[in-house]
Amino acid sequence: MKLKKYQPILEAIATATLAFILHKLFFYLNNDNPRFQNFHTSIETLYGLFCSFSIIIIYILMQVKKHSHENVGYVFLLVTCLKMGIAYPVLSPILHSGNPNVAIQKINFFIIFALFLAIETVVTIRILNNDQ
Repeated sequence: MKLKKYQPILEAIATATLAFILHKLFFYLNNDNPRFQNFHTSIETLYGLFCSFSIIIIYILMQVKKHSHENVGYVFLLVTCLKMGIAYPVLSPILHSGNPNVAIQKINFFIIFALFLAIETVVTIRILNNDQ
């Protein structure tokens, strides 16, 4: 069955979608609060960016597992470092903005970053333990 082959990617997308809905609900319930408005980078953009990164990373790890199971952990570390390097230009305008909501924006960014890092870590652990 072809879907079984891509189960880790589908699980990551499902988890990200659930987290996005909960995050959006939180912002919807706090719509009147000016601290949750006028963000430099929208949560839709952040979720789209990090979900794309996660899908690519999980796919790379699945391919590495086929060819060299011993190197999955090293590749995970490498692609995670690359993701952090690519994410910094997205974070940099938030850090240097004069917006009074900068603290909430930073927390928002790091929550999303940590969520997707956790998803990728769980998938990597499953691959390394041969649960896939």
